[in-house]
Amino acid sequence: MTEKSDLLNQLKIDRTEAPAKNGMSFGAVAAVALISVGLGGFGALQFFGTENNNNQLPKTNTTSSAAEAKQNTPISQTQPKATVIVEPENEKILNASGYITARRMATVSAEIMGLITDVRVEEGMQVEKGQILAKLDDAVASVNLQFAEAQVKVTEARLGSIKANLAESKRVLKRATELNAADFSSEASVTRAQANMESLEANLESAKADIIVARLEAQRQRERYDDHTIKAPFNGIVTVKNAQPGEIVAPSSAGGGFTRTGICTIVDMDSLEIEVDVNEAFIGRVFDGQRVEANLDAYPDWKIAASVIAIIPTADRAKATVRVRIRIIDKDKRILPDMGVKVAFLKA
Repeated sequence: MTEKSDLLNQLKIDRTEAPAKNGMSFGAVAAVALISVGLGGFGALQFFGTENNNNQLPKTNTTSSAAEAKQNTPISQTQPKATVIVEPENEKILNASGYITARRMATVSAEIMGLITDVRVEEGMQVEKGQILAKLDDAVASVNLQFAEAQVKVTEARLGSIKANLAESKRVLKRATELNAADFSSEASVTRAQANMESLEANLESAKADIIVARLEAQRQRERYDDHTIKAPFNGIVTVKNAQPGEIVAPSSAGGGFTRTGICTIVDMDSLEIEVDVNEAFIGRVFDGQRVEANLDAYPDWKIAASVIAIIPTADRAKATVRVRIRIIDKDKRILPDMGVKVAFLKA
């Protein structure tokens, strides 16, 4: 039993014995960790402290050197030079857009309704003032004119007859007066001759008035006859041909596909000008006679000299614009009515 007890005692672990020399206790490990943390913190403190010291080190004296260099530099080199802005003579102060318009443009028609028998114009034709453009059926008007002229001849012939009778009545009155003075005729014959002469004088005045009326009627019929011939009111170019022979023309449309209100449209190319709408907020920059530079949309690289004719003294409430008329100085055949145009108002 003693031997077994000794053997069992040898197998027991004695908790009071010190650890082996080659091992490390828990306290030693903890101490080593604390020392490592302390050394690391010290190293970090040294590192960041050095960086801060480096950032706080005084910089090289570049500022003072630059200041000394600036003081040694002449004043004329340090001060900025004055910039002189030269405004161009043709400075554009306002832009606008508009259209080419004609001041003289007319749709030529007849004063009366009639059947068109002849049209003598085509689009693009140059016409002169008074040139015949078309003719209407004038058969009835011709007869009326002939009748009126015949009436004039009738009244003129009656006037001649009255004048002859008046001359004879004056001679009869003279003889009756002489015979009455010699007691060869009665007073009644003298009175009768006197009344006859006065009646013929009244007829003469009436015949003269009838002649005036007949001549006026003839003139009226002649003008009505001339209304059947449509003529150009001014020099220009035909831009639209509206009617053909066989159609009916009327001053106001009477309805129907064969009734026309005009024969053609004529434009006076010498009256072309530009009309633009300028925003009323900028109308103060525009004045009469102001120089303008225009560019047609069809020829954008072509600069056309122009000038302001007038500022229309009214504003468009809906668009808040004011209309301006511009004269075209450089006339050219390429400028056509209703073309789009852009303009630039110049300062000088």
